Amino acid sequence: MIFGYGRVSSIEQNLDRQIKDLQEYGCDRIYTEKASGKDFSRPVFLEMRSKMRFGDVLVVHDLTRFGRNKKEIMNEWKKLIDDEIDIVVLNMPILDTRKYKELEGIGQLVSDIVLSLLSWMAEEDRRRIRIAQREGIEIAKAKGVYKGGKRKYHKDAKGKDKIIYDEIVRLIQAGESVQNIHKKVGVARNTIYTIKKELN
Repeated sequence: MIFGYGRVSSIEQNLDRQIKDLQEYGCDRIYTEKASGKDFSRPVFLEMRSKMRFGDVLVVHDLTRFGRNKKEIMNEWKKLIDDEIDIVVLNMPILDTRKYKELEGIGQLVSDIVLSLLSWMAEEDRRRIRIAQREGIEIAKAKGVYKGGKRKYHKDAKGKDKIIYDEIVRLIQAGESVQNIHKKVGVARNTIYTIKKELN
C-alpha cells in the first residue's frame, strides 16, 4: 500500500498543494496534519505508522514535510528501512529507496549521502529563520517600533480565531494538559499558557 503524508507547521498554512501532489502520485491513503516538524511525536504520523507494514511505501512531498530535525529524520528513516518500508520524496527523485534494491550497497550509500545533506539543509533552514526573526526584532526594538507579536487568540477575537480561543478555554476548563491542547488545536504552548494564566 502507498501511504501519502502531508504536513504544515501551523493551522494557518495550506495543505492543498501537498495533497494534490500525493493524489497525483497515486497514494492509496493520505494522512495530513498541522503540527511542528521538530520531532515525530505527531498524532497523525504515529497513527499512520501504526498501520504501515512490510512492503508499504511512504510518500512525502519534500524532506521538510517529513521533519525539520536532522537527528529525528535520520532515526525515523532508519526505522522505516528496518521495517522494510520504502520511502519516496517527490521533489528529490534520487530519494526513492525502491530504485536501489538490486544494487547492493549503492542504494544505501546514495540514500545516506543525500539524506544527510538534505536533513542538514532542513535543519539549517530552520536555524536561519530563527536568526532572521531574532535580528528583525532587535532592529525593531532599536528603532523603538517593536511592540511584540499581535495576539490572534483572545476573548475579543473574531471568526475562526474566536472559535479556536473558545475551544482552548473549554479544554483548559475540562482539565486538559497544555501539551494535549497543543496537539489537538495546533496552537503554540506559550499561547495556551498565556490564556490559562489569564483565566486563573
